[in-house]
Amino acid sequence: MSINETMTSNESIRPMETASPKDEKFTSNDFHKTYARPVFRRPEKLIHRNVEQAGAHDQFSSERKHPVFFVDLPTQNVSMTIGGLLPDQLTNRHRHTYETVLYVLEGQGWTEVEGERVEWKAGDAVYIPSWAWHRHQNTSATEPARYLACENAPQLQNLGVALREEEGRDL
Repeated sequence: MSINETMTSNESIRPMETASPKDEKFTSNDFHKTYARPVFRRPEKLIHRNVEQAGAHDQFSSERKHPVFFVDLPTQNVSMTIGGLLPDQLTNRHRHTYETVLYVLEGQGWTEVEGERVEWKAGDAVYIPSWAWHRHQNTSATEPARYLACENAPQLQNLGVALREEEGRDL
């Protein structure tokens, strides 16, 4: 029996679509539209070239007190940013409802997670749990530090439950 033979009369095999997944939103009335097979939807772009050449995100970098470069791809569950710390730079304490994994590209320093200091250097990965107060310090007086941050922020933003708080500021 083929896939076509197993479908009801009002269903059909959907060809590869080029629409963005954001084009289709579901409500509780659409529960019957849960398909038995995944549907590929070609996103509007698959690559963000020269991420750092686009420049740091002004507002976010200002809040964090260090340059942060956003990777601009149409992901809906994970995000990636490139963070930079100048020599001896210490970030503000902050927390958020999304998890973060930092991969250190260059430099050395520490990340304080809920009062526990975790030393890192290039090649290390650091986990920051959800809603944990944390901050980062570059311990070199002469060399910058850079890291890749991967987070599940878009997933929580799409669900309406993403929160971020900077120490000393109200939610």
